[in-house]
Order: sequence, then C-alpha cells, then structure tokens
Amino acid sequence: MCRNIRPLNNFQPPATDDEVRAAAVQYVRKVSGATKPSAANQEAFDAAVEAVTAATRTLVDALVTTAPPKDREVEAAKARARAQQRYASA
Repeated sequence: MCRNIRPLNNFQPPATDDEVRAAAVQYVRKVSGATKPSAANQEAFDAAVEAVTAATRTLVDALVTTAPPKDREVEAAKARARAQQRYASA
C-alpha cells in the first residue's frame, strides 16, 4: 500500500473532501505508475481520480464503528514519535 495514503475513517472532525481526493490521487498514481500522466492519459487519469474519490467518500461515510473517534493531532504526534524512533536508529 502506498505510504502516503492515510486512514480516513473514525476521525473527529470527519475527513474533508480535500483529504478524500488527495487519497484518491495517491491511489491512482500508485496503480498507474505515474505521478504526472502524459497528455494522452490525462483524461483517463482524471476520470479515475473522480471515480475513486466518489467511491472513497461513499465508503468512509458508510463505515460504522463503536470505537471512539480519533483525534488528528494525537495521531499525528504518535506518527512523528514512531518516525523519530525509526529514523534515529538508522
């Protein structure tokens, strides 16, 4: 899985449309193997991003959980601490 795609479910406040679209762009980039498609493939790339964005929003909105919502700042701090520990030993 692409490391740039972040979980979007069960956050307070909920994932924004920009976050959902950014995840869709990362997914399409990974699957297509291109960070910037050629002019010949731009239309197909854009259509795929829109389709994945819509599917992702539908999924995130439909998911149900009994876990308490996660705080974005707390999760970001945890990720920074993991990264610091991982890269400090390298």
